[in-house]
Amino acid sequence: MHKPSKDKHFIKQPWFDGGPKAMKQFIAENLQYPQAALVQRLEGTVTVRFDIDHKGDVVDAKTIGHALGFGCDEEAIRLVKSMKFMVDKPRGLRVIYHKTIQVHFKLPQVVDTNQVTFNYVTINTPAAKEDEQKPNSSTYSYTINIG
Repeated sequence: MHKPSKDKHFIKQPWFDGGPKAMKQFIAENLQYPQAALVQRLEGTVTVRFDIDHKGDVVDAKTIGHALGFGCDEEAIRLVKSMKFMVDKPRGLRVIYHKTIQVHFKLPQVVDTNQVTFNYVTINTPAAKEDEQKPNSSTYSYTINIG
């Protein structure tokens, strides 16, 4: 007679719906780079320790280690608090889970505002003569410097 197998873990850890890849995408889409950090051209990593309640909500978050400053610490906490986790009901217990995450602040690619690029696409209609060899389409890129 075969006995049903027991779970390896008495209490299962919470997880972000969609896994780590979805969590990275959530962070990338919702991270708002602080204006003060942009002005200072500040990059770095903020480590946030947070607590997840039995419902999957982040109930407490604080930075640990070296503070980055210029609004990055506050933004990392705001971002982590907006996350929602999936939690299995741990046998009727109300468990608080402790997790740590690193939020990376990397400056966005700077676009030169003095340079404007226009792309034109021209499509040639088939030629009346068979011997003319014209390409079906070609792309031209123009750069115009203003100022």
